[in-house]
Amino acid sequence: MKLVVGLGNPGTQYARNRHNVGFMVVDHLASAFGFPTLRDKFSGLWSKGTIAGEDVVLLQPMTFMNESGKSVQAAVAFFHVDAKSGDELLVIHDELDIPFADVRLKAGGGHAGHNGLRSIMGVCGGEFARVRVGIGRPPPGFRGEVADYVLSNFDSIEAATLPDLLTKSKDAVTKWIQHGARAAQNEGSAKPKKKAS
Repeated sequence: MKLVVGLGNPGTQYARNRHNVGFMVVDHLASAFGFPTLRDKFSGLWSKGTIAGEDVVLLQPMTFMNESGKSVQAAVAFFHVDAKSGDELLVIHDELDIPFADVRLKAGGGHAGHNGLRSIMGVCGGEFARVRVGIGRPPPGFRGEVADYVLSNFDSIEAATLPDLLTKSKDAVTKWIQHGARAAQNEGSAKPKKKAS
């Protein structure tokens, strides 16, 4: 069983935020692969289907970002997912240190200040795989803190590119499902390392 978690915050006011791109990817996966409608359980929304011939559970924690681990821990326990394996648990999240529209697959690592990752690592450790969806740093002249930026909506130019970004993310998830942590390791070794914030 593979557990694919997309991170975000519940509520319509957050739906188009940069911080909610993990939710957007899960919705895209569910639509692209014909999953049943997501339903309530595990303090989140979930659905089960198949991708690339593998049984996959999709999960959107509804606990707010900084308590995402509560939802993930419940699903991990129910489906007997090995959270210490980069082959069974994958988390999709926004990444400030990657340019907008870039997508990177990675096995394990730290949280780099991301509260959703921090929460999941608190209950599952840090060995799970990640799809890091680039949102870039705030542009010059942005008024506000980094938190204001990640909780703001994609601008009109970015929004026009979102379909391609979601497709790239779907392809990264599929690659992980087919090849596991090894694919993530190979992907990571081919990319220059970014300095953690």
